[in-house]
Amino acid sequence: MSEKVGLVGYGIMGAAMAPKLIGKGYEVLVYDVSADAASRARRDGCTVCETLIEVAQRARVVVISLPKPEHVTSVVREGNDCLLAGASEGSVFVDTSTVDPETSRRNAEAGAAKGVGYLDSPVLGRPSACGNWTLPTGGEAKHIRIAEPVLESFAAKIVHVGASGQGNTLKLLNNLMFGTINSITCEIFALGERLGMEPKLLFDTISNSGAGTVSKLFQELGPKIVAQEFTPNFTIDNMHKDVGLGLKLAEQCGMTLAIGNRVQEQNKLAQEAGLGREDTAALVKIYQDASTRKGSA
Repeated sequence: MSEKVGLVGYGIMGAAMAPKLIGKGYEVLVYDVSADAASRARRDGCTVCETLIEVAQRARVVVISLPKPEHVTSVVREGNDCLLAGASEGSVFVDTSTVDPETSRRNAEAGAAKGVGYLDSPVLGRPSACGNWTLPTGGEAKHIRIAEPVLESFAAKIVHVGASGQGNTLKLLNNLMFGTINSITCEIFALGERLGMEPKLLFDTISNSGAGTVSKLFQELGPKIVAQEFTPNFTIDNMHKDVGLGLKLAEQCGMTLAIGNRVQEQNKLAQEAGLGREDTAALVKIYQDASTRKGSA
């Protein structure tokens, strides 16, 4: 009989993990509030559970992949149907979502009271890179050892970065940098267009130059901007959420992030323009619009 692994949340990232887990011989027990997501999970060969309690009762390791901190808190420890209501001592929950450190610390404390391990293990990597992800992981080493065989199904590196919450901290620092690279990439394409530079020529020349400015993110965003095709790998809404969490962390330790705050202003403008569900590369539309308005003034 196959070993069972729980998977709570069958969005873009959860759906990327499932085939890797199945390929390693695990039976994947999925819970998602969306009927469409549950149907996709069945088609992908997963077993769909009707309750969170069922997932926690049947799987020793449960992986969580959800959009926001409040979603994670709800499934872990709120209400009669939550993971902790069904978990046994020795189980381990692994949250791969991007949330704030305090959420993870509180969930870990609630888990510890029942003898359940809790790891914050957010993903560094795009959905398409599943299998080669890095998971900066906060929590106890003994719980990492239990979860590690499961995590190695879809991650190349599991890095123990410290106590509960430190995985989240590292991820939010990364995504503050992500937001900045995203913004300046969109900005230079809009400026180049304003200066008469053909976007594909701009991208091809920089991308193939060997210059130190060429990042994997630039190489991903550039073709989307050139083609004006913004099917999301990562949405502006998600970027706004993550940068907001990073800014809150800075505020809590007495820092003001001049660049981070400016990036967030642009993310907010994009949301107000109805671009929130598009790829972060769609931020270029805000810069293009601002350039056009200024030029016509």
